[in-house]
Amino acid sequence: MKETHVFARVARRIASTYNRGSIRYVIFVSFTMIALFAIVLTGGTFYARFSSQLENTLYGENQMLVEQVTQSLNAYLRNMRWISDTISYRAVKNRDVPSVEANESLLLLYEANTNYIRNIGVYNDAGELLAIAPPALLRENVDVTQEEWFTRALHQSENQHFSMPSVQNLYMDAGTGTKTQYNWIVSLSSYIEITQNKSVRRGVLLIDLRYDALAELFENVALSNEGYVYLIDTDGTILYHPHHQLISSGLMQEANMDLASLRDGEYTQQIRGEECAVIVRKVGYTGWSVVGVIPHRGLMMGGGQNILFVLIILALYFAIIIVVNAYVSNKITDPISQLELSMQKLEKNIAGAEVYVGGSHEIRHLGRTIQQMVNQLKKLTDDIVAEQAQKQKSELNALQAQINPHFLYNTLDILVWMIEKQQPEDALKIVSALGRFFRLSLSKGKNIITVQDELEHVRNYLMIQQMRYKNKFTYTIEAEEGTLELSSIKLVLQPLVENAIYHGIEFMNEGEGTIDIRAYLRQGDLYLSVRDNGLGMPKETVARLLTEHVPVSIGSGIGLKNVHERIMLYFGEGYGVEIHSELDEGTLILLHLPAIPYAEAEKYDRKA
Repeated sequence: MKETHVFARVARRIASTYNRGSIRYVIFVSFTMIALFAIVLTGGTFYARFSSQLENTLYGENQMLVEQVTQSLNAYLRNMRWISDTISYRAVKNRDVPSVEANESLLLLYEANTNYIRNIGVYNDAGELLAIAPPALLRENVDVTQEEWFTRALHQSENQHFSMPSVQNLYMDAGTGTKTQYNWIVSLSSYIEITQNKSVRRGVLLIDLRYDALAELFENVALSNEGYVYLIDTDGTILYHPHHQLISSGLMQEANMDLASLRDGEYTQQIRGEECAVIVRKVGYTGWSVVGVIPHRGLMMGGGQNILFVLIILALYFAIIIVVNAYVSNKITDPISQLELSMQKLEKNIAGAEVYVGGSHEIRHLGRTIQQMVNQLKKLTDDIVAEQAQKQKSELNALQAQINPHFLYNTLDILVWMIEKQQPEDALKIVSALGRFFRLSLSKGKNIITVQDELEHVRNYLMIQQMRYKNKFTYTIEAEEGTLELSSIKLVLQPLVENAIYHGIEFMNEGEGTIDIRAYLRQGDLYLSVRDNGLGMPKETVARLLTEHVPVSIGSGIGLKNVHERIMLYFGEGYGVEIHSELDEGTLILLHLPAIPYAEAEKYDRKA
């Protein structure tokens, strides 16, 4: 269960990495995985197919080799039997043995077959050596009547008998009589009738075959992948084996005893813990069996060299496919990457950036479509900006037109009252102040004016309001040196002063209210402040003033939030309105603006 969770987690991580990858990465990985799957599938299919074909081919070749060895051995043994028959019927029969003619016939046959025969000897039934070629002497104290080959030949006269490989120990050199001959032989013995002293008696013909001549039939045979061929008799005794010394010393095991009873055919055996194919072929007349042993790994492409070769070929194909995939993925995705890069430039509003149009037909069409969309968006954006600018200008004009109709009505009402009371001088002052007030409010349609004009505008407003409220409050207007020619937004102080009058000091006794207006510089920025000693506001109200549309005066319609947003619209997020107020402590409102000379203010007006 734990392994399943780990596998699922790894699979999800791989899928997540794949999904987050670029299109080039996705195409490259997808093509590569598909190619790898195709290579593995194709390689596995061909491997299985060719492995089966190779197994059949190699198995057939090995069978042919074993057949050839069997045929060669049959031919060799037939030749030896022919020699035996020839000696019996031509060299010995009807001739007195020993005789010169018999010895010459034996020697002639020996010399004709010296590559295969070590000795030819003729014995009577008493075990006496009557004739031998080449000339040799029977060793002393040797009783051939006790030898197996001798007794088998006399008692099974109808057959020819082959012995086990052994070291020749019967003869010694005829020249000196001292040199003993030690040679590996296989003896062929058969019953014969001999004439000795003109009487017929039983005898035995012994032909010592060269063991190395027999071994040569097997030594040059090499089966697949360390396969080998060996020879056993009817009892499973090994007559020849390429690893005879290892078997004799016990360092190697062979399944010869299990194979002795098998007929001609092909079998599968476990030999030394390895599954092997075994080919058995019987040798005519003798009962011997030629056995071919081939490890199964030798019949398939599963050998180390074959697997390595296949892996190298697959790795080479895979490397070629990776290179081709990289080229194809780059070819496909380069135009898309160029298109993405151009879109990033457009997103960052880089000057002169254009949509990339290139690559295949579909990508070019996509690029042209996006370019058309960008052009249309630019046009729509420009239209919206122009519309918003016109809307803001209309709103500003509407706000300016709304400057408290009650204020205008009350001002005109005061003028009527003064005229009726015959106070023309005071009426003239109000009319003059009201004229200057509206002249500065218009400002020739400009939204940015000098600090001096903004202070003059609010001074006229205060003069009128002071007469209206019969000197209920006093005011001061101060400006630090260097501030009067700086830039200010039109109509930002008047709403604050109006708010101070209506909500701060309207209900105070005559002469108790104060309104202080200042213009000053701090840390390179311009500050306009309006302070009153009115009732003040709780912190909750202060927090709402800049986030909600709370009117600053009855019927005014121009709120602090509007003033705050206008300042940010013109000069950025770092500027605006700050409010400091406590109940019964009065209120201080700060307008934070950049210190910009009026001559440079036109670009801000255009920007807004």
